[in-house]
Amino acid sequence: MENAAAPDVSAFILAGGRSSRMGTDKAFVDFEGRTLLARALDLARSATSDVRIVGSKEKFAPFAPVVEDVFQNCGPLGGIHAALEASTAELNLVLAVDLPFVPEAFLRYLIGEANSAPDVAVIVPRAQAHWQSLCAVYRREFAAVAENALRAGKHKIDPLFAVVPTRGIEEDELRRTGFLQEIFCNLNTPAELRAARK
Repeated sequence: MENAAAPDVSAFILAGGRSSRMGTDKAFVDFEGRTLLARALDLARSATSDVRIVGSKEKFAPFAPVVEDVFQNCGPLGGIHAALEASTAELNLVLAVDLPFVPEAFLRYLIGEANSAPDVAVIVPRAQAHWQSLCAVYRREFAAVAENALRAGKHKIDPLFAVVPTRGIEEDELRRTGFLQEIFCNLNTPAELRAARK
């Protein structure tokens, strides 16, 4: 793990979302013997030593340093904004807590692509015709774009990729580099969790 202590990269686990469908906080859902949060923290720590959780300090402070939203109840864009505002690193890996299938090698690939594209604000994969904005690398400059959107009452992330230099990792590139689009399957419902455990 050559990137294990990379000081130029910070990682943020978005764990603040409410999940009434799971019947419990999604971060603490057990998957293959560990919580989704524990798995996400280990995954992020494979890429950098600076790993933080975006969510409630009351809930998550025992597990890692915590960043709380500046703009409350604004969804993932609010979490990304909070992460970038709190960061001192140029490159910031953002990872949703409910992506247990993303391999360490893909995070290294993302960060490597970000390092080789210094003029790009976001490195983001696209799978099944959707941007995977919660498994992406953002430069700190994206914070200003996110803040402008949030102040305007706009909470969607994807439209912002059209107004900043964005490097998309398309499905053919994923295949070519040995990654399956299924790595982005997230666990949102009990049915998805049951299917993933099979």
